[in-house]
Amino acid sequence: MKKELICVVCPRGCRIQTEMEEGKILSVTGNSCPRGEAYARQEMICPLRILTSTVRIEGASRRVLPVITASEIPLAKMPEAMAEVRQVRVQAPVQAGQVLKENLAGTGTALLASCSMEKVR
Repeated sequence: MKKELICVVCPRGCRIQTEMEEGKILSVTGNSCPRGEAYARQEMICPLRILTSTVRIEGASRRVLPVITASEIPLAKMPEAMAEVRQVRVQAPVQAGQVLKENLAGTGTALLASCSMEKVR
């Protein structure tokens, strides 16, 4: 199986061609740097993404709080992770970087607050 990817590791946006057979990568070409090759190999085997979203917050000046995962999670786990994110509710005050949920969707990564929100008096 042949597949073309656009590398997102740096601003160059190299067009990388990959060839895979029986779950093994046979070749990676078109990358300008070793990071592009590593990205293409990871993307072909198990694509990873940072999840960003919002959760409901009570007692703050806003109704939702931006959140982000502490690290990349498998793309295949996104639906399960989003189902868990939709269930999260937090109380103000919240500090940026505060862990809101450990081990999101069994990925081993935490869901973090992206910004701080003070409690409304």
